[in-house]
Amino acid sequence: MPTAIGLGRRLVNAAFPQDCILCAAPGGSEPLCSGCRSELPWLGESCPRCAMPSPGAQVCGTCLRDAPAFDRTVALWRYAPNADRLVHAFKYRGRLALALFLASELALRIDALPAVDVIVPMPLARERLAERGFNQAHEVAKRLGRLTRIPVAARAVRRTRETADQTGLDPEARARNVRGAFSCDIALDGRRIAVVDDVMTTGASLGELARLLKRAGAAYVENWIVARTIPDA
Repeated sequence: MPTAIGLGRRLVNAAFPQDCILCAAPGGSEPLCSGCRSELPWLGESCPRCAMPSPGAQVCGTCLRDAPAFDRTVALWRYAPNADRLVHAFKYRGRLALALFLASELALRIDALPAVDVIVPMPLARERLAERGFNQAHEVAKRLGRLTRIPVAARAVRRTRETADQTGLDPEARARNVRGAFSCDIALDGRRIAVVDDVMTTGASLGELARLLKRAGAAYVENWIVARTIPDA
C-alpha cells in the first residue's frame, strides 16, 4: 500500500497548480501550502465507532448505550474551517481534482486498519446526481480503490427515493428521513465493507446504510469519512 499511496501523491502533485487551493500562496508540489495543511482541523482522540471526541479513543457512552449499526468510523478532520472549504470546493464548485487528494489522505489513515473486502460509496439521489453532475463519495471511493487495490462496488447500493435535505433536522427527524431510502442489489455474504462519504453529521444515513448492508449479508461495516461534524466545534 505505501507504494500505491506514494503514486497517488505524485498524481496529486501533477494534477494541481502550484497555488494553495485555500490561500492562493505558493503551494510547492502540493494542493495546500504547508501552513494551510498544518491548520486543518485534524480529528483528535475519538470514539472508534462514531468518531465523536472521546478521551483515550475509547468507545463513547452514546455508542455503549445504543450501538450504531456500523462497526467503526475513520474520519480525517472535524467539519470546521478549513476542512469545510475543501469539501465545499470539491462538492459544490466541481473541483474534482480534490478527490485524489482526499483519497490519498484517507488512505494514509486506513493503512493500519483491518482489511476490508469491498468499498461502497454513499449513493446520491438521482435528482441530486443530475443537478450536480457527479457523486462526490463515488469520486473519492474510485481513487481509494486504486490506491488500496480494494474493489469498489459502485452500483451495489442505490437510493430508492429522494429524501428531504438533512440540514436543520434533529437526529430523530434525520433517522426518519432516511429510513428505507436505500436498496442493495448484490449479496454480501460475510464481506467486510467500507462505506465512503464526504461528511458525517449525526450518522443517520450511514447507520441506515449499514443496517441494509448487514441485512444483505455483510459481516462488518466501517465508514471512511472526510470530515466529521462535531457540535460546537
